[in-house]
Amino acid sequence: MVQPLRWRLRDRVLTLGQRPLVMGIVNVTPDSFSDGGRYFETSAAIEHGLRLAAEGADILDIGGESTRPGATPVPAEEELRRVLPVVTTLARQVSIPLSIDTMKAVVAQHCLDAGAAIINDVSGLRDPDLVAVAVRYHPGVIVMHMQGTPQTMHLNPHYTDVVQEVRDYLHQRLHTLTAAGIDPETLAFDPGIGFGKTLEHNLQLLAHLEQVMPAGRPVVLGVSRKGFLGQITGRPRTERLAASLAVACITVARGQVHILRVHDVAATRDAALLLEAIDRYRCGPNA
Repeated sequence: MVQPLRWRLRDRVLTLGQRPLVMGIVNVTPDSFSDGGRYFETSAAIEHGLRLAAEGADILDIGGESTRPGATPVPAEEELRRVLPVVTTLARQVSIPLSIDTMKAVVAQHCLDAGAAIINDVSGLRDPDLVAVAVRYHPGVIVMHMQGTPQTMHLNPHYTDVVQEVRDYLHQRLHTLTAAGIDPETLAFDPGIGFGKTLEHNLQLLAHLEQVMPAGRPVVLGVSRKGFLGQITGRPRTERLAASLAVACITVARGQVHILRVHDVAATRDAALLLEAIDRYRCGPNA
């Protein structure tokens, strides 16, 4: 299993490492790749978030703009209309941290004011205004690698050495963001599986995660139901739970991942608990 790390989220600190945390996905969108439209209405999104919390989610990740390949950008006003009432209500009803999945500073700020504790930005905080929000509020920040944008990332992804290039990018972001005033203890990193990567790129990154991710910082992994799993198994996205769990289990067992971002919370939590129980016996049943 992974070595324990501290992750600071505004007024709380999570200790990561005994088992991976499970981040449940709440897509308040009509067009996300896996469940777009299913939880688009505010009441449905809130109910879904409460259900994921009851299933054992450690974090809820709420997003109002699809980042699937080719997705149409959403104006900030519309994104806020989608997510703000969901964040506001869930912040009052659950005790687990809430994450806002956004690339926009104004959306992040309003959601932090409403009770969110984490910014999850697929663009890696490229926007200086979003950096300023993170400096001001001290939320947890998930910095992801993405080649291009959701509109362009699958047109022709190319790397000379994907492992080295993603590693260099994430290490550079760590240096740049801490130099800008962000507390390094608030930063976590995501290799961006499926974001501007081919099947081969994804597999190379998963095979060499320990070489990619900045040492001493939490690693977030999101592979749930993604397209590369379907390329390998031939399964549609609604039938990729086994493949999603296989990737989660091998990366956790190797000690490479701290947080799993998933659609299927209950199954992932069960797998994580079994991995933790077995690992405990490697050090003796009373460890």
